[in-house]
Amino acid sequence: MIQKSYDDSASLYLIPTPIGNMDDITVRSLNVLKTVDEILCEDTRDSSVLLNHFGIKKKLISCHEYNENKIVDYVINKLKEGYNLGLITDQGTPIISDPGYVLAIEVIRAGFNVISLPGATAFTPAITSSGIRPYPFLFYGFLNAKKSKQLTELRGLEKFQYTLVFYESVHRLKDTLENMLEVFGNREICVCREISKIHEEYIRGSFSEIIPLADSLKGEFVLVVEGNRNTIDYSNLDVIDHVKLYLNDMSEMEAIKKVASERGVAKSVIYQEYHNGK
Repeated sequence: MIQKSYDDSASLYLIPTPIGNMDDITVRSLNVLKTVDEILCEDTRDSSVLLNHFGIKKKLISCHEYNENKIVDYVINKLKEGYNLGLITDQGTPIISDPGYVLAIEVIRAGFNVISLPGATAFTPAITSSGIRPYPFLFYGFLNAKKSKQLTELRGLEKFQYTLVFYESVHRLKDTLENMLEVFGNREICVCREISKIHEEYIRGSFSEIIPLADSLKGEFVLVVEGNRNTIDYSNLDVIDHVKLYLNDMSEMEAIKKVASERGVAKSVIYQEYHNGK
């Protein structure tokens, strides 16, 4: 299935909205909000504040995690009639730890365009301001709120060398940090608070240094966690990804030699598998 995004056919636009400062919105996002026929939104009250701020008057249709499945038929019928629709959430980019995926995939399956605009999302400034190696990184989003399930999720991430990025709420922050310390050990972390808002703050240090501060912190959080620098679970990596882990720090041949040594196979085997799979 090939999508030609700008073929003048009816489309669903995924439109990022400010995560704090209203000035974060892009000119393009404003233009699309003004030109679409209707706007689907997570909360009509919050979205009304946003649209009123920019002098935009549009019909708002509630679309959130509890009714997303039910609104699919309405959206598909509107697209069939030639309407262009926008989708926004309360803050940030739709689908990124927000509603929108269920609707987007059904629109794609129905043969209509889903066009995502670049714009505000919390994890990008968190990574770049964290002081922790920015790539490769794994964006995980929210962990399970139940301790036993959260610990299981964290154990599955324990051996990743990638920088790990999570969202967390104020009510679970300390418990999550303690669970991370238990599973990951005393790694470096940056707790990013209230990004793009007046109280924006970055708290950098080890888990043991930051956990005592957790009860005093308020707001919305992005957690940027140092990856595992000690061990690699090779069973979770194919040869290509294993080689790529080292390419930021050494040449390709040095990386291939290191992978061959760690896997206990000939360098020529790794070289051939890596280049055949690229």
